[in-house]
Amino acid sequence: MADWTETYRPRTLSEVRGNDKARDAFEEWARSWDDHREAVVLHGSPGVGKTSAAHALANDMGWETVELNASDQRTADIIERFAGRAARNATLGGSAAGGGAAGGDTASRQLVVLDEADNIHGNYDRGGASAITELVKESGQPIVLIANDYYDMSRGLRNATQEIEFRDVSARSIVPVLRDICRKEAIEFESDALSEIAERNRGDLRGAVNDLQAAAEGRDAITVDDVVTGDRDKALGLFPFLDAVLKEESAEEALQSAYAVDETPDDLTKWIENNVLDVYDAREAVRAYDFLANADVWLGRVRATQNYSYWRYATDNAAAGVAAARDETKGGWTRYGRPQFWSSSDATADEVVGRIAAASGCSVATARREVLPFLQSITHHCKPRELTVAMAAAYDLDETGVAFVTGSGESTNKVESIVEDAQSLRDDRLEDNAGGAFAASTDSVSPVGERGDETVDGDAGDADTGDGRGETGREDGTDTVDADGNASDAEDDDGQAGLGDFL
Repeated sequence: MADWTETYRPRTLSEVRGNDKARDAFEEWARSWDDHREAVVLHGSPGVGKTSAAHALANDMGWETVELNASDQRTADIIERFAGRAARNATLGGSAAGGGAAGGDTASRQLVVLDEADNIHGNYDRGGASAITELVKESGQPIVLIANDYYDMSRGLRNATQEIEFRDVSARSIVPVLRDICRKEAIEFESDALSEIAERNRGDLRGAVNDLQAAAEGRDAITVDDVVTGDRDKALGLFPFLDAVLKEESAEEALQSAYAVDETPDDLTKWIENNVLDVYDAREAVRAYDFLANADVWLGRVRATQNYSYWRYATDNAAAGVAAARDETKGGWTRYGRPQFWSSSDATADEVVGRIAAASGCSVATARREVLPFLQSITHHCKPRELTVAMAAAYDLDETGVAFVTGSGESTNKVESIVEDAQSLRDDRLEDNAGGAFAASTDSVSPVGERGDETVDGDAGDADTGDGRGETGREDGTDTVDADGNASDAEDDDGQAGLGDFL
């Protein structure tokens, strides 16, 4: 039996079910591509129709499709060889692809589809992430990136693309699809059986079609008894979870949704707290924050006692309590924001945390858990500016690092000027601490012998030490000699700089 998910894959965008708003935005992106020439990321849970929508769009526009699974073929060399050639306006045979890149014949264009774009990480992929980022910036052809988790993609790639979210397909939208397939396959069905399949797949249209095919195997009719009773093991995504708590579900249902998310109660509480004001009115928010405060108390007890059974009470308050604080269900779409203190898996976060740990003499875990949140708090949006400059200088951060810590835009003039001032500050400190090593003239400082028996500079004369040893001859590093030959005590230095360097 042929795979029904392929047999009944949408051939046009009008056949894509359950994501009308995303589908329309995707079509608008394609039709206006000459104006913006940006790549787009389609992101959402598995099975909601992202890849099908990309191929359906290509059919609608009359575009050739070049597909690459970024998870399996993700080194810089492979990406450039397969996707790069197409994106730079050449066909697979190497010939020019007409006037597509110049905005001429749109039918001659190629749609480059990179699936699993969120599955590229670090050195393991040998330049794959940076190759894709460069590709979307330089492309002469439209590019679609497919991702399950938008925030698993690199920050640079997110900044270089548009994004369209595909939400979980509701059971109400899944049932008509299953009904159409049954009719085309000449299979009789009970309506309750199709509803049961749709409900058990929790918005996964592809999973529902697979379950329908499994139930129909060897039968010409499907009843409720034929539907597999085992629930599909599918974790709920963070954004559907936020919709459940803040907009749609009752307290009891929201609590069950919290159990279906593959995140800790600590992280879920942060997500809810960071987004509640975008959905709730003032009265609802006041009640919601009471529950969030209770959740934080229980999370504190978990940290203090390491008794993780207290997590259940944190979840009760954060999910069920916040849902109960809502007066009514909410509609519409909300752009949910990532919590400020959310520990990121981005290469940028790892780089910043590594610099903090090296400069502060602490572990990477301590830098990520304790120092980084503190820095984010005191330099939020680069205010105060002087403190932000000092921080960037202390840890030698570039624009990407400063933007990550402060939450400001990486390409803004504000961040660029802070990095420039930080570099100047580092240069000044280097010169101040060099003891004249970088002076243009060598007359003012004479060589110092290994034992320090000779004069220190041209004006100071012999150093009178009483034991025939100059102060500079000490090997413990606790004494220094200034440009006038004066010895002074200096604090022991372990070669590390930390928070105290700029606070």
